[in-house]
Amino acid sequence: MDKIYSHPKSLRNVSTHYCAGCGHSMLHKLVAQVIDELDIREKIIAVAPVGCAVVAYDYWDFDCSESAHGRAMAVATAIKRLRPENIVFTYQGDGDLAAIGTAETLHAANRGENITVIFVNNAIYGMTGGQMAPTTLTGQKTATTINGRDPQSEGYPLKISEILATLKAVKYVERVAVHDAAHIIKTKSAIKEAFLNQINGVGFSLVEVLSPCPTYWGMPPVKAAAWVKDEMTKEFPLGRLK
Repeated sequence: MDKIYSHPKSLRNVSTHYCAGCGHSMLHKLVAQVIDELDIREKIIAVAPVGCAVVAYDYWDFDCSESAHGRAMAVATAIKRLRPENIVFTYQGDGDLAAIGTAETLHAANRGENITVIFVNNAIYGMTGGQMAPTTLTGQKTATTINGRDPQSEGYPLKISEILATLKAVKYVERVAVHDAAHIIKTKSAIKEAFLNQINGVGFSLVEVLSPCPTYWGMPPVKAAAWVKDEMTKEFPLGRLK
C-alpha cells in the first residue's frame, strides 16, 4: 500500500499547549509540511513573535530565533541580509504584527525585504486575556470592549494586508483561512508560494491567515470555525490582494 501521509520531519512530536480549536496547531503543521516538501529544512530560519505562538520553536524542528514584541521583521531583515543563502520567515499574530510592530511591518514591506511573513489574524489578543486587537471586528466583544468595538471610540478594524498591498516593493499578499479542510489546502498553497517567492528572489511576501480563537471568542471550536467563515470574512475577504 502506498504511504499517503507521514509526520513532517520539521515538526516535533510533542503535545500542544494551544487551546482546542485554535488555528496555530494546524498552521504549524502546514509550515512544517511546506518546508519538508521544498526540502529547505537545513536552510530555514524562523523568527517567532511574542503572543500565543511565542514558543513556536518548541514545535518546529529547524532553526528559530525569538524576537522582542513586534520586532520580528526587523530581526528577520538582519538575518536575511547577513545570511542571504538562508530562507527566513516570521510567524506573527495581529498584536505583534499590526499593533506594537506596525512600524517594523510597514518599513520592512516598503523596503521590499526578500522575506516571508505568516500573519495570523484571530481578531483578539489571545495570550494576554482576550483584549481588543487592531483586527477586532466592529461590534465584537472583548475584555476591553465589553459592549462591542465601537468605531467612534476604538476605530475600525485595521486591514494590514490591504495597506501593504499598496506598497510598490511588496510582491505578494494573500489572505486565507483555516476554518475548514478546503481552505486549509488553500492556506498551504499560499504558504508554499510565499516561500518559493523568497527562494526565487521575488521579494517581500505575506500570507494573512484568518484563524479561530474559541477560548477568547467564548465559543466552542465548531462555532468558532463557523464564525471565521460567516463573520470574519465579511471584514477580511479571502483571496489574493497582490
